[in-house]
Amino acid sequence: MLTDSPPYVDGIIIHGCFSDHTVADEHFVLRWPDNLPLDFGAPLLGAGITMYSSLRYFGLDMPGMHIGVVGLRGHGHLVVKFVKALGGKVTVISTSPEKKERAIKNLDVDSFLVSSDPDQMLIAMDTLDDIIDTVPAIHPLQPLIDLLKIQGKLVMNGGPLEPLDLPMCSLILGRKIVAGIDIGGLKEMQEMLDFAAKHNITADVKVIPIDYVNTAMERLDKNDVKYRFVLDIESTLKIA
Repeated sequence: MLTDSPPYVDGIIIHGCFSDHTVADEHFVLRWPDNLPLDFGAPLLGAGITMYSSLRYFGLDMPGMHIGVVGLRGHGHLVVKFVKALGGKVTVISTSPEKKERAIKNLDVDSFLVSSDPDQMLIAMDTLDDIIDTVPAIHPLQPLIDLLKIQGKLVMNGGPLEPLDLPMCSLILGRKIVAGIDIGGLKEMQEMLDFAAKHNITADVKVIPIDYVNTAMERLDKNDVKYRFVLDIESTLKIA
């Protein structure tokens, strides 16, 4: 059941994260690690578990694996941190060359590919074990599939609203797989939080007051945030 605005079984409207308090079945409550800050850890409950579950479910979590990450935004920067903590090697694939310095310096990625540069993409063909694609917009899959080794997996998470062209011959000849994933379950969520706390994994966020929400939404439309806004309700929401 959704936790924001739908009616509960007794007809009471659920206010989710805007509630002063809530009552929940103990089987659906997570234990928050003491050393994990709430503001920088909050995005782990959405983007974090989605990326962690992608790695665990599809077997992309083995040390030494070379994982490609398409898109370096909210989901992308977290999957980079998880792969590095798991002992993997990361190549970021992006249409934005200006993100290269930040990716290498701040996120410790091993290499960076500009997907619009055909020479870079050609050199990198058949070099990645698997790829996680976090881009929500329409984009060609053929160049990404070409980067995969034999039997490689392209795991889709971005969820474009329009259908994408699927190059079947490349999949068949290379025994490659295109799959999708949305989010993990409670057991995996707790595992992810504990793993993040152990390895000091948090999201890169900007904490904002409630009166900044409209500006934040405008900035989101312009992709002007690195990488998540977190709303400080406790300190800035005044109840009349």
